[in-house]
Amino acid sequence: MNKKNSYTRRRFLRSSAALAAATVSFPYIVSSSALGKAGTIAPSNRIVMGSIGVGAAGTNNMKTFLNNDQVQLVAACDIDRNHRDRAKGIVDKKYQNNDCQTYLDFRDLIARGDLDAVHMALPDQWHGIIYASAARAGLDIFGQKPLARTIREGRAICDAVEQAGVVWQTGSQQRSWGIFHHACELVRNGRIGKVHRVEVGLPDGHASSDTPPIQPVPDGLDWDFWLGPAPKVPFRGICHWHWRWIMDYSGGQLTDWAGHHIDIAHWGLGLERTGPIEIEGKSQCPREGIFDAPYAYKFKCKYANGVEIIVGNDSQMPKGRGPTWYGDKGWINVNRGGISAEPKSVINEVIGPGEIRLYKSRRHEQNFLDCIRTRQETVAPVEIGHRSISAALLGEIAMLTGRKLKWDPEKEIFPDDPDANRYLSRPMRAPWHL
Repeated sequence: MNKKNSYTRRRFLRSSAALAAATVSFPYIVSSSALGKAGTIAPSNRIVMGSIGVGAAGTNNMKTFLNNDQVQLVAACDIDRNHRDRAKGIVDKKYQNNDCQTYLDFRDLIARGDLDAVHMALPDQWHGIIYASAARAGLDIFGQKPLARTIREGRAICDAVEQAGVVWQTGSQQRSWGIFHHACELVRNGRIGKVHRVEVGLPDGHASSDTPPIQPVPDGLDWDFWLGPAPKVPFRGICHWHWRWIMDYSGGQLTDWAGHHIDIAHWGLGLERTGPIEIEGKSQCPREGIFDAPYAYKFKCKYANGVEIIVGNDSQMPKGRGPTWYGDKGWINVNRGGISAEPKSVINEVIGPGEIRLYKSRRHEQNFLDCIRTRQETVAPVEIGHRSISAALLGEIAMLTGRKLKWDPEKEIFPDDPDANRYLSRPMRAPWHL
């Protein structure tokens, strides 16, 4: 697909392909009643969007897109009927109609044929399958971080996005926040000299040794579909938040936050499209109960240029949360509370003409919409999202194996280490596969 084509032409081509592949037929054209009072932009110029995963994070993203008159939201998908109904109510209230369609199965939403884009917020075990499926269907995608649960799933998503020529935005919204952009430009332009080490503080994990009791599955929740490719287990009430602390679904706070602070650490170093060459670390996990993701963790990544990035839960890190770059002239830390530095005067320095200027995005969702129209790369494209979470997943593997590992960031394998390579993917429960 030619990335220079307008999104309207791509919509026509994509709709034809989707209709040919679909088993269920849907209308191409958004009905006049669906257009409601969406704003001043002509219906033919709006970006038609669907929502997949409308829990807390997904609903927040949905509301942002819904309140942008460049977008027409037409569909919502979730395995929980309560979430679907809530999302429909929000959309229908905005447009003053009853036209938002709801779906249990993401495949039905993708097969509609009238969508330009989707935004998605899902448990990590689903990312590889659903993200890649949407890309292969030709949809532009706003996908929440982390990109994937495993490195091979992340690479499959990257391949699908590249082959389809679709626009991708990772939900690593700190790239669109001014303080993070400024901190990275200061580092990239040598304000603290040559950087030799970065410390990245992420939140402390969940140390509970509980095993919640088996419960009846709530009415309207498809628990088997929620599990998807993960092992089949009884329902224990963990599906809307505490799944993060179970390794079958996530890597805890390490993988939940790597797409934020490791991403920014890479950006400040210009290493956002590669990976480390050596990794080693240790972690502590609950010894009892169903929660097995690490609550304390610390690992070191060494890159080909000699820079080391040390990642750990923030109570172990000298500067707490966020990336701290250490150079031969000082240091800079940035987190959601602001920037600190030594010397302090560095913070107020201005990046001048002729210096390195990084991609500037002021609003993350708007940057995605702008790039749908221009077909340009977003501020958080798929390859960068993949490399951000890969560093965390490599740390996870090093901690699981308990030894120093060598990594080839180009081939994305552990050379001559079949035991470590087993961790690059996870078995998927039938019938699910990439």
